[in-house]
Amino acid sequence: MMTFQRPYLFLTKTTLFALIISSVPASQILLEISPLWMLLFFIYWLINFPAKGRFFLALVLGVLIDILHGDILGQNALALILSSAFIVNVKQSFYVSNLSTQQVYVFSAASIYLSLILLVHILTQGFNFSYYLLIAPLTSALFWPVIKLALSKCRHQ
Repeated sequence: MMTFQRPYLFLTKTTLFALIISSVPASQILLEISPLWMLLFFIYWLINFPAKGRFFLALVLGVLIDILHGDILGQNALALILSSAFIVNVKQSFYVSNLSTQQVYVFSAASIYLSLILLVHILTQGFNFSYYLLIAPLTSALFWPVIKLALSKCRHQ
């Protein structure tokens, strides 16, 4: 039987790992097309751990991302909350779906996330962003099987 604090310990570990991965220096194009790491790790956590305060945790994680990247405070938080709400709404279907259907759900959640980020960017800085960013939901969906497998291995150790 899983203890009450274990889901939060797992979330803490994966959050640190996601923050480290998203902070690794790389070329600008690689950074723009890279998966939405925190979203992927949080989706795994949402699907596999029953826990209270999911949206509050999404708020905290989003603010951490904002601080780490120097973004407008709250934009990643809002994006993560709304993407999480989508995943929570399809959780029953997501859990029993095959991998390709899960990738569609991840693509949809990543598209919601990116849409909100781009909306804030357009409202604050105008319509000047790299079109490579539009690939991020696709790379997130493509990386989902790897993340799912890796986290499943970590969870069961």
